[in-house]
Amino acid sequence: MRTLFRWLGRLVLLGVLVVAGVFVAARFSDGPMEIIAGGPFTSGELVTGGEPDWSFAKDVDTVAFQLLEPARSRTTWIVEHEGRIFIPCGYMDTTWGRFWKRWPIQALDQPDAILRINGKLYERTLVRITEGDILPPVLAELGRKYVGGDVPVAGVTSGSLWIFELAPRKARI
Repeated sequence: MRTLFRWLGRLVLLGVLVVAGVFVAARFSDGPMEIIAGGPFTSGELVTGGEPDWSFAKDVDTVAFQLLEPARSRTTWIVEHEGRIFIPCGYMDTTWGRFWKRWPIQALDQPDAILRINGKLYERTLVRITEGDILPPVLAELGRKYVGGDVPVAGVTSGSLWIFELAPRKARI
């Protein structure tokens, strides 16, 4: 029986080491590994010039984005409405949500980001939207695309759901 417990202990330790190794390796990778935050982008073509026609993002399921500080990337949903793009972040009123999703709080202090879609990089600024006429149609699109039902504005006003617009990057003086 003692031998069985030793082997089980070794298997558990091995599992923990493998999971830890994946998380460490992800921090040095070119972008996120599905739901595991990754390192800064090292590949992709930077799109310059005027504001893109974001209508192509209407049918894109997930995108990757990276905050400039800290330089980590993650995978998220994207919503397009009338030529503007948004990313949602839920569970922000829970302990688990705030532990797992630190990027929204970091984005309030350092909003500069890079969005990567289909190998193209777009310099953006994350702007949190907490009210206004834009919320109902953005939440309707979020519901249509991902939830399969209504997403109430009360989720945003209560602080449970955070919505960020990926606005054009403003020039620094």
